[in-house]
Amino acid sequence: MTPYEHSITLLKKVASPQGFLASANDIANYKRVWARDGVICGLAGLLDGDEKLVKAMKATLLTLAQHQHERGMIPSNVYYGEENTEVSYGGLAGRVDTVAWFIIGVCQYVHVTKDRAFLKQLQPHILKGFGIQHSWEYNDGDLMNVPRSGNWADEYPTQGFILYDQLLRIWALRSYLHFENDKLLSAKEKAITEKITANYKRNSKTKDPYHPKAFSNLKETPYWVASLEPAGYQNQFDGFANSLALLLNIGTSDDKEELMSYTQSLEESLKLKLLPAFWPVITKDDEDWQWLTNNCKYEFRNHPYEFHNGGTWQMVNGFYGLGLIQQDRKEAAVQILQRINALNEKEEWSFYENFNSQTGAPNGVPFCAWSAAGTVLIAQSLEGKQLLT
Repeated sequence: MTPYEHSITLLKKVASPQGFLASANDIANYKRVWARDGVICGLAGLLDGDEKLVKAMKATLLTLAQHQHERGMIPSNVYYGEENTEVSYGGLAGRVDTVAWFIIGVCQYVHVTKDRAFLKQLQPHILKGFGIQHSWEYNDGDLMNVPRSGNWADEYPTQGFILYDQLLRIWALRSYLHFENDKLLSAKEKAITEKITANYKRNSKTKDPYHPKAFSNLKETPYWVASLEPAGYQNQFDGFANSLALLLNIGTSDDKEELMSYTQSLEESLKLKLLPAFWPVITKDDEDWQWLTNNCKYEFRNHPYEFHNGGTWQMVNGFYGLGLIQQDRKEAAVQILQRINALNEKEEWSFYENFNSQTGAPNGVPFCAWSAAGTVLIAQSLEGKQLLT
């Protein structure tokens, strides 16, 4: 089988009646319908078009909608046992990014299937989701305040106005506005976009920064920094967030060119020739080390060059590939696809969750579904199938 066929086989294997499971491996915590994992697998399934995968995407979205909290939160995951159903909205902290992934998923599903009735059915859930996102601004200042552990990087010490979550919110708003003419939501999308371009990178055109003191000390970077909070900036490079920035066409043409020059240089400097989740790595000599080592519910996994702490994720690089395609860098995206496939192929197509960026050793669970999704997303996009952005 080809790498693509191996990927589709795994996605079909985790397609349950309730939606996509995170892994085909028999580990209880991954035998759940996760909002983030499920939607990302579903996006891949939508681009592929296989009936079973499209059906699993719909099931994923219905599961999440059914268990949406009355306040508007979308579950982090839902577990269907033989005797009971367990719903989690997060572990040590609530998950903020699940709401955006849910809205993105519904709108992308409707875009592909043309099922406007499904959009109408889930519209109350979408609007409730937008409502709680607004409440998470707290100061009505356009940027959501995200707790530490409040998104996919759940054991990494970013917090505050995390860029990744703001970008996902923009994507969710744009996806919905493709179908509905909502002036208030359109104004909100514009305001968030302006806040990002003015505040997450040193910009001489910024006249009224969100945090004037912190902005005055912000060093020039070729990328959008990871987060801003009242105590200042967290200046790390966030691979997922910057990939979304390319996908969503954030910033000027110079911003995008500068960013792609940096990412290409970074990937070529590392053993696996792919982007790390965050960079540089946090070591014992860094102030953030204590926040990193204590930020885990059970075992510490974020050793330097592993997991979120500089580890390489095929899923993250899948979105990087989408961003490159959006910027008409198809040859570069083909290279990323080939490198993702090489990692997925390790140990007879074990599709590991992530890899050590320094040694190349696999980490996390095998048969991780969104590792397969990374391959499908890029491959289908190279064939001209595009997601709403």
